[in-house]
Amino acid sequence: MSHGTTTLAFMFQGGVIAAADTRSSCNGLVACPASQKILPVHSHLVGTTSGTSADCALWKRILARELRLYQLRHGRRLSTAGAAKLLAHMLHPFKGTELCVAATLCGWDGVLSGPSLYYVCSDGTRLQGALFSVGSGSPYAYSVLDGGVRWGLTVEEAISLAREAVYRATHRDAYSGNCVDVYHITSHGWTRRDREELREEQPRGVYGKAHRGCEGGSSPLGSAQAAGLDEDVRALST
Repeated sequence: MSHGTTTLAFMFQGGVIAAADTRSSCNGLVACPASQKILPVHSHLVGTTSGTSADCALWKRILARELRLYQLRHGRRLSTAGAAKLLAHMLHPFKGTELCVAATLCGWDGVLSGPSLYYVCSDGTRLQGALFSVGSGSPYAYSVLDGGVRWGLTVEEAISLAREAVYRATHRDAYSGNCVDVYHITSHGWTRRDREELREEQPRGVYGKAHRGCEGGSSPLGSAQAAGLDEDVRALST
């Protein structure tokens, strides 16, 4: 699931939250600092994308077209599970090629079914779950999400948690960064929150304290150790 990005999605009592950074990279180059990695597919469905940007954009358009045709023919929306199955079937013939698409479909399937979450990969893999993070920054995002995601989160708590997880990932992963996009999917459809620029300060906790101490000019050594070191330096210089 490593594709040089950080995307995540999880379910809670208020729907589905999807979040992603905005940095597109090519080898060691930042190709685009403001790319769109969460793509609306239908009125109640969005997909996080990881992989080759052109491949992801193309298959998003193909899936959106098929879902619209299904709605016109049958008079109702295709479920998230159906959309995931359709995408997996369309991608499977390209298994073993250079096609690189990893998508998390985040949708709402009505009052009875509620929120739904599926991961689909370009080899035809299709997984259902309540929490997914995809990309090179996903191990760092999981470290935040595993301890913070719970069903009873409020909307603001869920959005704050998603942004914090992306931020922590971008602090350690060189291929993720710049800004964070957040989408909220409910029974009324999807809503995009304001794009937020990622903070550049050190993380809170032990690393932050050490960083502030060095900035202030104080020695990271204890006073006794520092005094002993000064004496050794003076002895060597005489």
